[in-house]
Amino acid sequence: MEGDRERRRFKVGVGMPGWETPVGSFRVIEKTAYPIWEHPAKGVRIPPGPTNPLGSRWIGFHRDCKGRRGFNGQEHLEVKGCVTSGFHGTPNRNSVGGAVSHGCVRLFDEDVRELFEMVQVGTPVTVLP
Repeated sequence: MEGDRERRRFKVGVGMPGWETPVGSFRVIEKTAYPIWEHPAKGVRIPPGPTNPLGSRWIGFHRDCKGRRGFNGQEHLEVKGCVTSGFHGTPNRNSVGGAVSHGCVRLFDEDVRELFEMVQVGTPVTVLP
């Protein structure tokens, strides 16, 4: 949004049941081009590149340090410590439009690149139910 005017709209994927995207008012807390993805429970790291689940951009907006437990559709996961939710791209274009993430907002990679250029650390983020 820019004032009361919608500046741009993107198709997104959101958190799956048990790993819902946090709802509320937040601010962009970090931006990373070519991020490293770390599995939320196992700690396995995937470097930047075409198979990275975060795509080419990461825009974090919420950090929760209470830990988290849930079933991701394939396995039960327990995360101890902090988890961060944000906007990111994805190499799996079919996952955009569904409730499939661990709480993040997935966009097509070309869309998250555009969004990345539109926001700064501190930009307000509102996630509606």
